[in-house]
Amino acid sequence: MLVVWCPDWPVTAASVAAGIPGHHPAAVFSANRVVACSATARSNGVRREMRRREAQSCCPDLAVLGVDPSRDARLFEPVAAAVEELVVGVEVVRPGVVAVPAAGAVSYFGSEHELVERMVDHVSGRTELECQVGIADGLFTAVLAARRGVVVEPGTAARFLDPLPIIELASAMPMEDNGELVDLLRRLGLRTLGQFAELSERTVSSRFGRVGMIAHRLAHGLSERPIDRRPPPEELAVVETFDPPLDRVDAAAFVAKTLAKKLHAELGQRDLACTRLSIYAVTETGEELARTWRCAEPVNEGGIADRVRWQFNSWLRAAPADGLASGPNSGVVKLRLRPEELVDASKLQLGLWRSGGGDDEADERAGRALVRVQGMLGQTAVSTPVLVGGRGPGERVRLVPWGDPRDDVDERPWPGKLPAPSPATVFTEQVEITVVDSRGRPIAVTERSQLTRPPRRIEMTGRSARQVIGWAGPWPVDERWWDPRGDGVRARVQVVVDQGDALLLQFRAHTQPRWIIEGEYT
Repeated sequence: MLVVWCPDWPVTAASVAAGIPGHHPAAVFSANRVVACSATARSNGVRREMRRREAQSCCPDLAVLGVDPSRDARLFEPVAAAVEELVVGVEVVRPGVVAVPAAGAVSYFGSEHELVERMVDHVSGRTELECQVGIADGLFTAVLAARRGVVVEPGTAARFLDPLPIIELASAMPMEDNGELVDLLRRLGLRTLGQFAELSERTVSSRFGRVGMIAHRLAHGLSERPIDRRPPPEELAVVETFDPPLDRVDAAAFVAKTLAKKLHAELGQRDLACTRLSIYAVTETGEELARTWRCAEPVNEGGIADRVRWQFNSWLRAAPADGLASGPNSGVVKLRLRPEELVDASKLQLGLWRSGGGDDEADERAGRALVRVQGMLGQTAVSTPVLVGGRGPGERVRLVPWGDPRDDVDERPWPGKLPAPSPATVFTEQVEITVVDSRGRPIAVTERSQLTRPPRRIEMTGRSARQVIGWAGPWPVDERWWDPRGDGVRARVQVVVDQGDALLLQFRAHTQPRWIIEGEYT
């Protein structure tokens, strides 16, 4: 895959639209925070996520610009068109990044390095914009290669990614929840993509879910999902004709919303979602326009409408110049949307309690439905789990009936609490076991919170014994020591048994010492 990357594109596009020279320090702000800044601004100390006042204190001459995805997409169209003059099959990943299959072009130009040089010269000459080109196996690796202006040899993607910082997961392939995932990985001590790739798929899947699995594949140098060679059926495409021709941006925005709703409904009937969308248009004079958008994750109705609107905005506002086919000479009479790549629609499943997209109307409908369920089954039939304070994993979750006030997550420190990570499964019914040493002697916890002997085997009634291959603890459970009806000495121990399973055990010394399985790690 060959990727053409225009550095700091939101700032470049905003500066061009505002008539600001390229050497002038500038930054794009959203909610008074920097989302992108120019190289000149960075040299003066401006960084992403800075507040506006702090950024202006670092660089008093900083030009303050606003976020406008439609503007970014419209001004990026000449870059995509310039790339398409050299290589066919252009896909716009997002404004500022365009991808294209490299195999055919490499054969035509003779070598990968020759293709890269021709591409940089051609795009810079046609658009007068700075760009960098990279080639690698897979889109994610190619984006990182373009940021460094290198060619990654086939089969060496994993070696190239291994030393790169983990933050690249959020910057190169921005997806929903990617930022939270990267922040969590950094707090867990994973600093590079290679360290993350060393984790097993089972561990990543159980701990980080779908977003984690996609990131894990990317860290290995693989595609987000296995390649599906089957083309989507032609009947999934939606077509609309216009009389009179469509030649205004506001009318195009209305059409985009209507067609997106129609296509989304068509895919929804088949439980499918789109990750790559082609937009085709025919003008009054017979011109044919086409552009393919590659999406970082499956898009919903709003995502489809945005891309159609951005592309129409690019076509209708652009004027052909210097032979560059950047816009039509007449109005559009026919528009066709075709999904080029499909995935299971479960990838778009919304959260149960929130719509995930800030849709207040959807939240309200969900709330009314839950109240109806409570009316039929009782108030406690629908509950929301809330994290509360506690030392044990079973004490940290409280179920609050739907509609009752919920407190925020209790972030106060709890001395003596079980160290992270928490067990994936916490048993509501006690599972009693016997913990013995290598000679079969029972093990207990002393009043000084020490094990009497190292644990070597776990025995459960009706099940085969499990060998202990590693353990940690004990951690004393110092609670309700004043209550004579309490359990006396209590402590928790983490053990790893054969076949790689990990368990959380608790020792209780009341009338008779005993061990129970409190939780299981996966």
